[in-house]
Amino acid sequence: QVQLVESGGGLVQAGGSLRLSCAASGGTSSSDDMGWFRQAPGKEREFVAAITSSRLGGITYYADSVKGRFTISRDNAKNTMYLQMNSLKSEDTAVYYCAARPNGWIMAVEYTYWGQGTQVTVSS
Repeated sequence: QVQLVESGGGLVQAGGSLRLSCAASGGTSSSDDMGWFRQAPGKEREFVAAITSSRLGGITYYADSVKGRFTISRDNAKNTMYLQMNSLKSEDTAVYYCAARPNGWIMAVEYTYWGQGTQVTVSS
């Protein structure tokens, strides 16, 4: 059974940084495309960033709202994906989810496996 476990969320002041981690186990591998999504209260889940498998070159994608501030990466040896978040804004406050193995387009909210989410709160 595939499991994705996020960590690294918390409370940070605007302008600060956090690094989220997503540890994968039970069947995911470096051959899976993976992504980060977030959901703020009262809003739909939205795409944040994604990274293709190593076989496809580890290509990265970002939502316009985070481009230049967030960096997605993966360590295949550790089966872990990361999201480095810098220059955080209050509008980045949300529950952040990692996901693996998209069912379609890598930026769409249609993945096979999801983590339980980690809360990120940015105070202004």
